[in-house]
Amino acid sequence: MDALTLGLLIYLTVILVVGFVSARQSKTHADFLLGGRRLGPWAISLSERASAESAWLIVGLPGTAYAIGMMEIWTVIGCLAGIVASWFFIAQPLRELAGRYNALTLPDLLSAHFQVDHHESHTIRLLSTAIIVFFFVFYVAAQFVAAGKVLHTTFGLDAQTGMLIGGGVIVLYTLLGGFFAVVWTDVVQALIMFTALVVLPIVGYIALLDQNGSLATLPANHLSWVGGAVGIAAFAAVMKGLSWGFGYLGQPHLLVRYMAIRQPEEIRRGRQIALTWAFFAFFGAFFLGLIGAALFGIGTLEDQEFLMPKMAMTLVPLWFAGILISGATAAMMSTADSQLLVATSSLTEDVYVKFLGRTLPQRKLLQLNRLVMAVVAIGAFVLALFSTETVYNIVSYAWSGLGSSFGPVIVLMIYWKKITRQGAIAGLLTGSLATIIWAETPWQEILPERFSSFILALLAVWLVSLLTTSRAQSTQQ
Repeated sequence: MDALTLGLLIYLTVILVVGFVSARQSKTHADFLLGGRRLGPWAISLSERASAESAWLIVGLPGTAYAIGMMEIWTVIGCLAGIVASWFFIAQPLRELAGRYNALTLPDLLSAHFQVDHHESHTIRLLSTAIIVFFFVFYVAAQFVAAGKVLHTTFGLDAQTGMLIGGGVIVLYTLLGGFFAVVWTDVVQALIMFTALVVLPIVGYIALLDQNGSLATLPANHLSWVGGAVGIAAFAAVMKGLSWGFGYLGQPHLLVRYMAIRQPEEIRRGRQIALTWAFFAFFGAFFLGLIGAALFGIGTLEDQEFLMPKMAMTLVPLWFAGILISGATAAMMSTADSQLLVATSSLTEDVYVKFLGRTLPQRKLLQLNRLVMAVVAIGAFVLALFSTETVYNIVSYAWSGLGSSFGPVIVLMIYWKKITRQGAIAGLLTGSLATIIWAETPWQEILPERFSSFILALLAVWLVSLLTTSRAQSTQQ
């Protein structure tokens, strides 16, 4: 067994051990879905970061920066702005609301908040669940695609085998330990991702200097902040990047981290940890792409998203390359496990328990959670098998659908007292449908669906809330 394989196997073994140990902590339905709200700021913040960025950060973003150059800086700026806004303006109020309603899931929270005559809104519950499951199948599929690419580049495995190995490990430890397993494996994965995205650009830059190379030798368009574009094309280039920030306000697998922290007051410490991680990781991924373009030449790779594993195998000893490449695997796993868990919790807690009103012993509920999770994972795997899109594009689509559906509703629910149940429903529908439709139109080349669908959903919540509030007041008069 070579050193590269050994490094990756050690990582996978550690993750599975953590998953098995965590399984002992999941004794109830609430433990499986939200960790019993017993986790502190370090665990929650590192888990939130690992879950948020996925293989997109460690494979997709460097690959895009490699292909288009400095223009990808707008994505970095947009994402960092979104992370700051989410931790400063959403995290603590959402945790307080979750505690007030004793909500285990995001649909559960929305349904309780917009209850009518003391009865929870099942329309919001079912609609939220449908949106989560639909877009999360795409999102998890993107992580499986990333696993196939990483293992293909590293070990020569065909993509399907790589997807099967990566997906199998994820499903196994998530089935066993639920939220505890997801969070504690995320902590390990966040640390590995951070190491990969800090160390590899530094080593790459040293190698570039040793070759008497320089980033200044890249083509002019690569060094342009707008890719050499002018006018409306330059505006579109900037908006495509900045629009990523809107999604952070409405990702269910991130919002549930805020809902799970031990005390609302611990959000402040968690924020400091999360923002520090994000700053170094995002700029590391960005410079990894630029340095890779200068080292290997633009367009020389079979697939631009093979850049990160290729740089690891080229620039550092194989045993260390195995650890760094496990960072790409970690990124994929840390997001897929969270999304599988959120999709599962929405189907079991919100549909089976709350909507259908079924009750089961805790042991049976845990078994149901695991069965549903396996079904969702199989659906995502089938989608990944037939996908021809890049990880970057699949994540962009799912990110837009989730962020635009839930983000405007969450923001106005916290900061605007006039929001109504009908307005929330309008926002959920508009955000999801606008993403699906807008992504298929030529307009998305100018205004990406990540921006347009969020704004349309925000307007829908505002306008419908005003109209329904006015009607209610007229009826009362």
